[in-house]
Amino acid sequence: MTNQFILRSALIAIISAWLTGCSSEEAVEPPAAVETEADAEAALIERAMAIHDRVLTLDSHADTPLRMIEPGFDMAERHDPRETGSKFDYPRMIEGGLDSVFFSAFVAQGIRDDEGNTRARDLAIQMLDAVVASADANADQVGIALNPEDAYALEQAGKRAVYLSIENGYPIGGDIANVEMFFDKGVRYITLVHSTNNDLADSSTDSNGPEHNGVSEFGAEVIREMNRLGIMVDVSHASDDVFFDALELSKAPIIATHSNARAVTGHQRNMTDEMLKLLAENGGVIQLTMLSSYLRDAPPNPEREAAITALQADMKPATEMTPEERSAMRDQINAIRRQYPDPLATVVDVVDHIDHMVSVAGIDHIGIGCDFDGG
Repeated sequence: MTNQFILRSALIAIISAWLTGCSSEEAVEPPAAVETEADAEAALIERAMAIHDRVLTLDSHADTPLRMIEPGFDMAERHDPRETGSKFDYPRMIEGGLDSVFFSAFVAQGIRDDEGNTRARDLAIQMLDAVVASADANADQVGIALNPEDAYALEQAGKRAVYLSIENGYPIGGDIANVEMFFDKGVRYITLVHSTNNDLADSSTDSNGPEHNGVSEFGAEVIREMNRLGIMVDVSHASDDVFFDALELSKAPIIATHSNARAVTGHQRNMTDEMLKLLAENGGVIQLTMLSSYLRDAPPNPEREAAITALQADMKPATEMTPEERSAMRDQINAIRRQYPDPLATVVDVVDHIDHMVSVAGIDHIGIGCDFDGG
């Protein structure tokens, strides 16, 4: 058994505990002498878990704020995902040894007019306020963080750090003042675009193709304002042209909070090796996501796609739904997924992506953003 295989086995064994903080600059004592290959593997796993316990761990993307605005949802309770659909709560954060998380207020793209923009902004505010209220209600376990130092201070106090972010620039609308308003509410990164184009940028998955051929003029203004305030620019979901535009426009390193390697899984949402190299040269980080369709190639599932398309055709925009309606929608979609299941990715698939991205960009530019409660 080679050392590479043993190292891979160790990573597979601990990946569910979010081993995200290991830097190539860490000075780590070598494992004690062992007599068998099994002992060597066990020693390496023990060494890895010791690193996990020592460093500050971070998950860069969880969409749980959508759950926090549902009636009766309590982050202090340990939820069974088979019953509630939620994969994230404070008890499991503690069980997994996760020290910090970015909770992302996700707003699905809707109609791009004044009324739609206002609804999107208000929904984002509702979710951000819900995260703060949840942290306040569980102040013995978690606290809101606004900078890196806050996370370390909370860790020293025996608490978990909660950061705020927004997924999809839709809530900004056409009002640049909203960027500072969201910063004042604690937002520290904004994902420029989601699954369809918006007023800021093109999506990698819009069926109508590009609209701006990258970042729009208003999107460039938004990036400059984000730089001024100290909000990170997230290019996950964005088209390749948006990535290259953002890299040029931003005066600070950009990030991809939940994306994978296109060379391993050829989804357009994933990043090419060229993008990985440029991201690293720019000082940025890509965080691997756990969504199966971005981790391995899935066979066609036309029945599932048709059922979801038919369901969505009769739905009003998510920004117009009540929390109860959003919960019912999610239950219906989950029922379709159970009826027409896709094969799930495995931890081995996750490690394949990590191995590749580390080899291309370097370990200091790779993290984990699971996309729990979203993907």
